[in-house]
Amino acid sequence: MKRGRNRPATTRRPRMTSHRPDPTGALFVNEDARIRVSIRAIFLEDQSRPEERHFVWAYQVRIENVGQVTAQLMMRTWTITDGNGHVQHVHGPGVVGEQPVLDPGDAFEYTSGTPLETPSGFMTGIFHMVAVDSGEEFDVPTPGFSLDSPHADQRRH
Repeated sequence: MKRGRNRPATTRRPRMTSHRPDPTGALFVNEDARIRVSIRAIFLEDQSRPEERHFVWAYQVRIENVGQVTAQLMMRTWTITDGNGHVQHVHGPGVVGEQPVLDPGDAFEYTSGTPLETPSGFMTGIFHMVAVDSGEEFDVPTPGFSLDSPHADQRRH
């Protein structure tokens, strides 16, 4: 796997060692002519406190440049909806403190997380990118993905 230019061989991607993987192994993917985004959400039982209405998920993201031009991720926007329909928006520069540059064929991976007050939810996002050579700005929607836990009823979002 190639790594983005701004991603050193020793990455800052946190290692998750105390979690139970999503039993469905659900991988959510969105791809256009330039960028493929793959996301897997994992409920973190050991960081959650259901009796206090505190539920935590990690989500693993892989961004692949499947196009022909070098692209840089400049900003990201997430929309996080909990099981009660409460929505929060997160917008900021890059991801996990980086604005990776992806040459054609490169991939960048990171892991982040989100807490909710409900045992389930849903996330969607947009990565705001720029073609390095031309300066053309373009948006890449992430796949929508569910945040499910064993504490929720069995409906999928």
